Amino acid sequence: MLLFDMDGTLIDSNGIWKDVDTEFLARRGLPYTQAYYEGVAHTIFPLAAKFTKEFCHLPESEEEIMAEWMELAGDLYAGSVPEKPGVRAFLERMRARGERMAVVTSAVPVHCRSALTHLGLLPYFERIFFAQELGMEKKTPELWKKVAAELNAAPEACTLFDDSVEAIRGAKAAGMHTVGVADPYFASCAGEMAQTCEKFVSGFDAPEMAAFQGGKG
Repeated sequence: MLLFDMDGTLIDSNGIWKDVDTEFLARRGLPYTQAYYEGVAHTIFPLAAKFTKEFCHLPESEEEIMAEWMELAGDLYAGSVPEKPGVRAFLERMRARGERMAVVTSAVPVHCRSALTHLGLLPYFERIFFAQELGMEKKTPELWKKVAAELNAAPEACTLFDDSVEAIRGAKAAGMHTVGVADPYFASCAGEMAQTCEKFVSGFDAPEMAAFQGGKG
């Protein structure tokens, strides 16, 4: 069973959220800092809003913060976000080998469905799991155990592809195999990622991915 993150792994969308965060903070005269990035980068939408409200001492409700983020992101997921290099060819190769595939994402459901539908990637996956709907963050091993159970797959029979070291750590703790996918948004975590995952690749078009055989790789 192959599991894929979406933002920063299948599609090149992490830059959207850095731009959204920068503009959101600038409207309030606040800088985009490393501390803020670390507070929102690895979490689900509602918890990111909660952190933002508390960290920035904002009067807005968490619902209002999320609504503004949605407004700033606009319809970019439905039109201008590209897939990352090599993704389609890799998915096609895995499908031809009979691999089962699913998406596990912290993205807002409407953004995820819009992007995967627009790019024509949706048919590759039998299921999409939203961390927000599961009520758990991807750094939590229990999330990955639940995903595996719902797919009737043992955790050790699953391989996760993700650009977040926190997600990789959670899946690994649940017993899954892990492949870290490099993305500029998480460049500061590259060293930690390389030490945490079983394999760390520059992308799906990386030479070593040509040898990936599915399953445990």
